[in-house]
Amino acid sequence: MSLPSEDSDPRDQVLSRLRPGAAPHDAETLRAFLVYRILLSSLLAFFAVTSAGPALLGWALPTVFQTTALVYLAASIAQGMLSYTPVAAARTQALATVLTDILLLTLIMFTSGGVESGLGMLLAVSIAAGGGLSPGRTALFLAAIATLVVMVAQGLAHLYQIFPTTAYTHAGVLGAAYFAIAALARVLGERLRRTEQIASRREVDLANLAELNEYIIQQMETGVLALDADQRIRLINGAAWHLLGMPDSCRDQPLAVVAPGLAHQVSRWRAHDERHQRRFRVLPQGKDLGASFAPLGGPESKALLVFLEDTARLNEQAQRLKLGSLGRLAASIAHEIRNPLGAIGHAGQLLDESEAIPPGDHRLIEIITTNTRRVNLIIDNVLQLSRRDHARPRETLLRELLEEVAADISQRRELPRECVHVDVQPPGAQILVDPSQLRQVLVNLCENAVDHFQLPVEELRLQLVGGTVREAGGPVLDICDNGPGIPPESARQIFEPFFTTRSSGSGLGLYIARELSEANGVRLEYIPKPLGGTCFRMLLPVRPVHARSVP
Repeated sequence: MSLPSEDSDPRDQVLSRLRPGAAPHDAETLRAFLVYRILLSSLLAFFAVTSAGPALLGWALPTVFQTTALVYLAASIAQGMLSYTPVAAARTQALATVLTDILLLTLIMFTSGGVESGLGMLLAVSIAAGGGLSPGRTALFLAAIATLVVMVAQGLAHLYQIFPTTAYTHAGVLGAAYFAIAALARVLGERLRRTEQIASRREVDLANLAELNEYIIQQMETGVLALDADQRIRLINGAAWHLLGMPDSCRDQPLAVVAPGLAHQVSRWRAHDERHQRRFRVLPQGKDLGASFAPLGGPESKALLVFLEDTARLNEQAQRLKLGSLGRLAASIAHEIRNPLGAIGHAGQLLDESEAIPPGDHRLIEIITTNTRRVNLIIDNVLQLSRRDHARPRETLLRELLEEVAADISQRRELPRECVHVDVQPPGAQILVDPSQLRQVLVNLCENAVDHFQLPVEELRLQLVGGTVREAGGPVLDICDNGPGIPPESARQIFEPFFTTRSSGSGLGLYIARELSEANGVRLEYIPKPLGGTCFRMLLPVRPVHARSVP
């Protein structure tokens, strides 16, 4: 057996796992524009090489048109490939692409008759794309560059008398159209970017919220499972994984395979059996669990949310109420019984010292004295139980605590040290309990074993073994001996108050041990040994599981 090692607490890392808001990306829009450019340049290059296009293409300067079309195709392909590399940002690439279009498309327009060819509108698409991808006044800057280049081209045509008409009016109207398109693209681009930013922030917020919810669920001490309509486990937190006995595989597995006992509880709940007590054990020697259910989805949905609780916590609350009542009862006992009991004991002591008492009556006086001490011991035990402080759990090295108990019991009952064996796996395992109260429980159980041992005390073998047992569903501590054991007919009553098999016992030892155990979230139970001897098992509390990976 070995105790599970604790994972590091990730609460100080939760903020680092939340994703920051991402800036809007224009890569997809840029790539769409680049695809358009490749198609356009391919078509122009095809017309230039085959002369199969409209007659107006390149009629003024055919050789320049052909060269420009091929250069435009090469530039479009190169810039398209560049968009898939992290060389420059999307907006920088968009600016370079539009400037390339202004230069090359204006040159193609110039070789085809100038603005009267109608090819100037091809620049409008590039300016619109650049305005949508570029922030601020960049769109207007692109429109101004395009207008200036077109006007310079018309001026050169007029200077060298390449075209029969100058068409300055058409060039001016085309420039105005560029500015109008740029202004509109700028407004639409800014709105689109704001919308994208809002959508991106909301997407990140939802992702962060989902991760935060998952983190909270993983930190809950209550076990949580989500079942789909086919009763398969879709979500399980670390607490539920521990409560179900740490199965090897959980997610997407049928509940009937992982935890048949819980599957039976679900079936009874679906059958509307309100009389059914929803407390069960996943494993025969596991924890007592309580289950509650909440439907997920609409009334027709069979999805289910299951909450699991270790009933030890409920027992602890009931324990506090019980201790309050017991404290009031103990105070009454101390006041009403202890004073007359002291008088009886004192009178018996005086009678025993009297010379007038016949020797045969001294046996009767001895009976009075012995039973007076016994009643006084019972009152002391009850007062000790009612007056004890609430548990103050802290991290305790289990092996160190057991070694102290072994040394104490060996010295107190004059046992050879080798009679008490301590084994903890792993040796550095820590538990979260009140060490003083747990030490009292262990000493009580060990002394009980010594009192009931019928052979020479040198033959007694006490074993204090700590580790993890799968059927127990978590860490355990076994206190075993090689004594005569407990008769089966008495095993069910050993934890009841005032039950004892010895005439000199008070019947409160095991009862107090269980009460102290439950106050620390520890369940104490008797485990029958088939080969004889006595074994008490303490199911130690499992510390909260933080973001533990559940299989």
